[in-house]
Amino acid sequence: MKTIGIVGLGVMGASFAARLSRQGISVIGFDKSEESIQTALNKGIIQKGTTRPEEDLNQCDQIILCLYPTQIQPWIQTYQSNLADHTLLMEISGVKTGIIAPAQEILRSDLEIISIHPMCGRESRGIEHSDPAIFDQANYIVIPTDHNSQQAIDQAIELGKTLQVGHIATLSVEEHDHMIGFLSQLTHVIAVSLMNTHENAHLVEYTGDSFRDLTRIAEINEDLWAELFLLNKEILLDETDQFIASIEHFRHALETEDIEEMKRLFIQSTKRRKLFNR
Repeated sequence: MKTIGIVGLGVMGASFAARLSRQGISVIGFDKSEESIQTALNKGIIQKGTTRPEEDLNQCDQIILCLYPTQIQPWIQTYQSNLADHTLLMEISGVKTGIIAPAQEILRSDLEIISIHPMCGRESRGIEHSDPAIFDQANYIVIPTDHNSQQAIDQAIELGKTLQVGHIATLSVEEHDHMIGFLSQLTHVIAVSLMNTHENAHLVEYTGDSFRDLTRIAEINEDLWAELFLLNKEILLDETDQFIASIEHFRHALETEDIEEMKRLFIQSTKRRKLFNR
């Protein structure tokens, strides 16, 4: 039976482990926290776990790296000598430029690494917030490069099917990072900026669903997202500039009481939003 190693038992890593374990796959968890290992074992999220990767990495057919982006290359440098021959590594970081190419450059010749990105991250952090149900109906992206074999691509796609995601797509590194700059990173910039517009703690008693929905992702992991933003800086700056221009256009319509333009924008946004309804 296939054995998959999960490196990093945070909210995403533990969610991976839980879903794979429920699918009958043997999962070994690797984490620097003994408490997280014990929690995962107690909940049946993993079948085996350790804070010492060198002891059990050679038992894994595949490794899923659920690490912060800047931790991936150092991890490979430290532990690739402990991997079994021809092990496939998959990494799930939210940005691929500056991550996957340096990792491939230092990789052992018999090993292969491929990028995947399940679009179902959570604003919380830690194993206590993990949930295998996050993969249900989620979009799942495979991001191969010229260094990837068809076998690795097929295995990455098969992993998505095993996770029971809703839709599997394939993008290049460049396509992925442009897409993520708009759909994910810009939305986080907007949510954070909205929460920081006013000191608004006193509004808790009066708020409705619109404010809650718009700001859910403002509860953010500052360490992870600072890394992701900087790794995708130029793309995110461009997306932010385009959003500012859109806000300024709407402001002008409001200031000049151009009701027809405001209605046009409302109709256009409604039409576009319906495409995202599940």
